Amino acid sequence: MDTRAGTGAGADGVGATATRDGHRRTPRGRGVLEGAFALLDALRRNGDEAGVTELALTCGVPKASVHRLLDQLVGVGAVERTGNRYRVGPQLYRLGQAWEPHPGLRPAARLPLQRLRAATGASVVLVVLREETALTVGSVPGDLEPLLPVRDGLAFRLDTAAGKALRGPRASGAVLDREDVMEGVCCASLPVRAPDGRTVAALAAMVPAGRRLDALAHAVAGAGAAITRALAGGGRRRPLPPTALVP
Repeated sequence: MDTRAGTGAGADGVGATATRDGHRRTPRGRGVLEGAFALLDALRRNGDEAGVTELALTCGVPKASVHRLLDQLVGVGAVERTGNRYRVGPQLYRLGQAWEPHPGLRPAARLPLQRLRAATGASVVLVVLREETALTVGSVPGDLEPLLPVRDGLAFRLDTAAGKALRGPRASGAVLDREDVMEGVCCASLPVRAPDGRTVAALAAMVPAGRRLDALAHAVAGAGAAITRALAGGGRRRPLPPTALVP
């Protein structure tokens, strides 16, 4: 009897190994889960919708495998399909909203960000350090739209004002950007600290060139202090009553 294990292409287009009892074991290369996350990331980077051919080229995965994975992702609500186009789905949004870079940070920042935008007209972002970038976890669009759209999930380089404020220990004073990164755009950024003094995020306000940055920096400092106070108080909003929720 031939006891050698057979090999072949898995259902996801990735090589898989069949054992003698008929089970398949995951190969050391890209697996189903990696392929699914590669597709989700490609959809995120695309920003709108994409087709099977585009996703296959972007991810380096056969079209048949992409189609199969997308069908599975649609089935669990991670992806939505409109005709032959796909986009990120509501279940992935719900899961993403549960992520907290620091306990209570996003709820604590929600109102201060809105108030900072209302007081200054600035495009406001709250960023945290992730994978050598300043990753946006809170944002409120301002006067710079659509020149410089801001949204959650947007990543800034660490040599921007937001990145510098996030990295450096700064006892006082804002990091100012006077059109250093982008012509026509100025920025004031400050670290956001936890009640124990650790830097957990940075707050940045971006305005069209010509605005007074000293006043903007003062407003950013006030918003950052409000976030710290909210963190000290737990940073949580009163939950909705159970009768208002849909399971």
